[in-house]
Amino acid sequence: MLTEAPPEYRRIVHNGEKHYGQHMMVTALGCNEAILSIEKLYDFLQYCADEIDMVRYGPPIVARFGKGHETGCSGVQLIETSQISFHTNDNHRDMYLDVFSCKPYEEATVYRVLETFFSPSSITSEMVYRK
Repeated sequence: MLTEAPPEYRRIVHNGEKHYGQHMMVTALGCNEAILSIEKLYDFLQYCADEIDMVRYGPPIVARFGKGHETGCSGVQLIETSQISFHTNDNHRDMYLDVFSCKPYEEATVYRVLETFFSPSSITSEMVYRK
């Protein structure tokens, strides 16, 4: 049996409506050589979580796999309010990043962290507010 959610369950307000979470999907193209480093990717996940004021749950997981033009890294940092995850492509030095949280955060902070670590030639994003 479902119970009625308390008011704080949906604490993100967007366009006058309450939402459960915000999900930022980012494409960062043409990154610097740091994107090839598992250690830098690991540090990126921790730093990103800290900068958007999230509580990390355990250490990040980062691994490289794939073959040929599909070789890259995947990584995830669990946070108490959801997760930060990415996939990369080594040949093109691109990153596909997802930041989902039921605690609000600033898009500009995610952009700043990406620029600090990877200096991409372009960054685009889409924000989805989830009920």
